[in-house]
Amino acid sequence: MNRFLSRRTFSALTLGVVFALGMGRAVYASEESADVFIKRVSGDILEAIKADKSIHSGDVNKIITLVDQRVMPNVNFLRMTASAVGPTWRQATPEQQKRLQDEFKVLLVRTYAGALGQVNDQSIVVKPLRAAAEDKEVLVRTEVRGKGDPIQLDYRVEKSTDGAGWKVYNMNVMGIWLVENYRSQFAQEINAKGVDGLIASLSERNKTNARTAK
Repeated sequence: MNRFLSRRTFSALTLGVVFALGMGRAVYASEESADVFIKRVSGDILEAIKADKSIHSGDVNKIITLVDQRVMPNVNFLRMTASAVGPTWRQATPEQQKRLQDEFKVLLVRTYAGALGQVNDQSIVVKPLRAAAEDKEVLVRTEVRGKGDPIQLDYRVEKSTDGAGWKVYNMNVMGIWLVENYRSQFAQEINAKGVDGLIASLSERNKTNARTAK
């Protein structure tokens, strides 16, 4: 995570990632609007974090299990990873693409797990939706409210083609988009060492984070 992110902004981004990565908790309604979807699952995930002491304290193994069991079917993580990698994604082999998704998922979970202890009295306020009923991709704007000034937290969501409702594929905290933030970092690795170099770098970062967490 970039150094210029304040602790409160990082906490809000953590909250956003947890919401996006935890949206498998609720049953989707295909007719549900994007803003209602975000409002409903936000409340569910806040309650889940506060009720489970191990998740609330940042238990990485439990969070990873949660992601594996309930998250992947409900977030377009393929699109998220491909967008973060950029044009080089199309040149990667299927095995390289799988490795990139696996390492990126672990990076996100381990990066934000340590900040979950900051999730206490926050609430999410969803702003009025500016979208037509037939729109397949929508920007849902919200605010994280708690101590201090409200923090902007926006989601880009898409309507699933299989009728499973909405899926999140990017999020923005105070003008910083998650995918674009990582894309600039990944581009440097790819330019220097190629796709395999990026995979190796992500793997090493994850190993370092795992050792630090012990």
